[in-house]
Amino acid sequence: MPKFVVVDLETTGHTPKKGDKIIEVGMVTIEDGEIVHQFHSMVNPEQPIPSFISQLTGIEDQDVQDAPLFDEIVDEIVHLCQDAYFVAHHVQFDLGFLNHAIQETTGKSLDIPVIDTVELGRIMIPQAPGYKLAQLAEYLDVAHENPHRALADAYVTANILLQFIHKAKQLPYETLQQLSTLDRKLKSDLHELLSNWMESKAFTIQEREDLEVFRGIALKRIREEEQRNSPDVEGFQPYLDDLLGNDGSLSKNMERYEERGSQRTMATTIYDAFQSESHALIEAETGTGKSLAYLLPAVYEAVTKQNRVVISTHTTHLQSQLLDKEVPLLHKNLPFSFTSALFKGKQHYISLKKFEFELYHGTSDNYDITLTKAMLLVWLTETDTGDIDEIQLPSSGNIFWRRISAEAEGYIDPKSPWFSRSFYQRARKQAQKADLLITNHSLLCTDISENYSLLASYSKLIIDEAHHLEATAAKHFGRKIDYVSIQYLLNEMGGNSAGDWIYGLLSSYPEMALKHDITKWDELVQNSKEESDELFRFLFSYVVKQHNAHISLNDVGRYQYRFQNDQENPQTWSTVQEMTRRVSFYLRDLIQFLHKCKNWISLAETSEEASRWTEDIRMYIERMEEVIHSLDHLLLSEEESIVKWIEIEAYGAKNAVFLHSEPIEIATIMQDQLFAQKESVILTSATLTMKDSFTFMMKRLGLEKSSTIQQKIQSPFHYEDQVQLMIPNDFPNIKYGDQEDFIYATCEAIYSLATITKGRMLVLFTSYDMLKKTYSAMKEFIDQEEFILIAQGVSSGSRSRLKKNFQAFDQAILFGTSSFWEGVDIPGQDLTSVVIVRLPFQPPDHPVYKAKSDALKSQGKNAFMELSLPNAVIRFKQGFGRLIRSSQDRGIVMVCDDRIMKAKYGKYFIDSIPSIPVHFDSTHKLMEEARRWL
Repeated sequence: MPKFVVVDLETTGHTPKKGDKIIEVGMVTIEDGEIVHQFHSMVNPEQPIPSFISQLTGIEDQDVQDAPLFDEIVDEIVHLCQDAYFVAHHVQFDLGFLNHAIQETTGKSLDIPVIDTVELGRIMIPQAPGYKLAQLAEYLDVAHENPHRALADAYVTANILLQFIHKAKQLPYETLQQLSTLDRKLKSDLHELLSNWMESKAFTIQEREDLEVFRGIALKRIREEEQRNSPDVEGFQPYLDDLLGNDGSLSKNMERYEERGSQRTMATTIYDAFQSESHALIEAETGTGKSLAYLLPAVYEAVTKQNRVVISTHTTHLQSQLLDKEVPLLHKNLPFSFTSALFKGKQHYISLKKFEFELYHGTSDNYDITLTKAMLLVWLTETDTGDIDEIQLPSSGNIFWRRISAEAEGYIDPKSPWFSRSFYQRARKQAQKADLLITNHSLLCTDISENYSLLASYSKLIIDEAHHLEATAAKHFGRKIDYVSIQYLLNEMGGNSAGDWIYGLLSSYPEMALKHDITKWDELVQNSKEESDELFRFLFSYVVKQHNAHISLNDVGRYQYRFQNDQENPQTWSTVQEMTRRVSFYLRDLIQFLHKCKNWISLAETSEEASRWTEDIRMYIERMEEVIHSLDHLLLSEEESIVKWIEIEAYGAKNAVFLHSEPIEIATIMQDQLFAQKESVILTSATLTMKDSFTFMMKRLGLEKSSTIQQKIQSPFHYEDQVQLMIPNDFPNIKYGDQEDFIYATCEAIYSLATITKGRMLVLFTSYDMLKKTYSAMKEFIDQEEFILIAQGVSSGSRSRLKKNFQAFDQAILFGTSSFWEGVDIPGQDLTSVVIVRLPFQPPDHPVYKAKSDALKSQGKNAFMELSLPNAVIRFKQGFGRLIRSSQDRGIVMVCDDRIMKAKYGKYFIDSIPSIPVHFDSTHKLMEEARRWL
């Protein structure tokens, strides 16, 4: 077995060429699969260690003042690396830094094969939640007791490497062979290792019953479905007693289990709604245990009545929680068996047919695509679902995924061998057999609009996170398109190089290529690109020229302009429509060209390759027709019941334009197409009421009072003892243009409260612009070594990544807007204060709000009371709910907006949250109270 030397360095910075130096070296040697040697040395850098490095590593100047210089240990380091693979986590950094130091000292550098454990980790364990060293150590259960110290990190990396090697040796020969065709584009020198592992397979072939090989790709075999047993229960209430009682099965299988009356109440309400074939709105406050509360009657109804129940959630996080936590818990504790399935849109599932083609024909892959292919090869030996949400793709990998998802494969003949191995078709089959079908709001709305042709038949539905249903349905029943998606489609079809799709098609059928002039295709594609570019540039300049009164700014910094085939500028708009027709004209010419190709292939042969090309052609025709329909709907047609708007990236490219439309109201659509079609629809969330009333939600969704049960489930938490609400009365009035003074006052209050709570603070904004300004002011306002500032849209990373970074630091402040108002769960001592900067009213000039407001005013209604205020209260409740996530949580909610106390409508906010102590005083006195209370 080869020799590996695993290296980790601690340094004064990231750039040796700018004078940064090594301060600690850790090296671990592996031979014959065992750790056989360790080397460690502090290094005197002959310069001060920056304070942030000392904070990160714990290494101070005094720790290195008597340490050897690098030139005193360089020979030993070089000797240890001889005849070995150089291994590091982010190998380019460690090897580059070390080589710079060796070059400076000896004039030479290491020239040895390398392995990057970040890259190898992505390939070998593609399901890992992250690839930082600490994340991999936690995922692989490797103890990591002294992070950011060289020897400790090297030792952990060595143990992780051994696990990767063990995993690689378990892979089937075919997977290793496929990886060997990709390795030359990877950072790690894996070719010889892969050859050795494949050679060992030739002599020690062990068949794995859990795998099959199809067309050279190793796949996990489909598991046989478990046999179901018939339920033997006396009735619903005894069923609940057996599960939820203090002596029930859940109490025996869950630590610190406590029976919750609120959970039983909710479960019973849902069961009663099912039996009476009624709809129900149920607000279940935090701590109710609502997931289990609706799963229990859902499973009981599905199994005892043999009547499938569908559960729809808004977020994939909740779907994963249901499948990974709640459903297995029920399987373990219920007195009968049941089946469950998760069903998503086609874009979530891999197409093996498309992947095989890309695997064997991809000739110009960049690094990310090569890495993605390697990850998918290993993942396919392990996945039951083929659902891409199971793994973390690199950035360009997400673009590659669009080429190999089930959405891109088009129709598959049921007689084709690909059909039986289609993950999407397998998911559909499982959905047809499931008692419990879990899906998402978007796919639910697709099913509704397509006359219930996607999901398996059902009569009872539970909608969790139901406060999102209106917005999701409105987006779904509207349309959107943007410049980038059109250009991506045209580029994907080809016209620029011999590697493009159209050239592949025509080179497969040279006789057809002679008949259909390829230069005409190139000309049509180029004209389509130029015309769409011109259209979207014109729309960009058009929006820029509009008066500020017509422009709004959304929470991610895009400018928005509402139009209705713009009556205010008819001459300009006629130009837009003429340009739109030209784009559609060229797209129709492309469609006609492809129809001719498709007809020619159909007449020429009926091979598998011919089938693949005709399916591709069909897919591209459908996608271009969808673009034409969207452009027609958005820019040519006129419907008073639709709101249309344009968004532009103010500082982006001059064609960075996004077109949107939504129905102004969906109540009638939902009543006719959902509630009138199903026996019982249960809508639940922690935030559905305003002042204990469901009226707003019922009106917006089209529910009828006579057929809808309304139930508010109180939280079991003692909010009055767990949280204090504090509102400063001395902030500048932002209404009169004092935004800068308001932001400064906000910074002072945030800092003062953070010193009391030791950070652990979430600050919620309604405006991305104000978030950025407050973040910038805070950066100058505070000592960076005292608090770590993490801000959405400023700090890099997804929402979950920012949340994990926030929890990783002892004293951190997290700034968030939009999605951070909900779905962010930070229980325990990691979060002790939430600051709500402004009451979350939607901007009055937001296109959708303005259209809905105008519609209400035309009916003689008060748009503020009917629309703006209820939306803001529900959003406020979501933000308030971030603080208390368990009965042990304790903390402060500070609202910097004194309208909650001074405005007549302020009571709606306070009356809609649990009864808690409210303090309205000067910032100074509030801080004194906070100090006393905490």
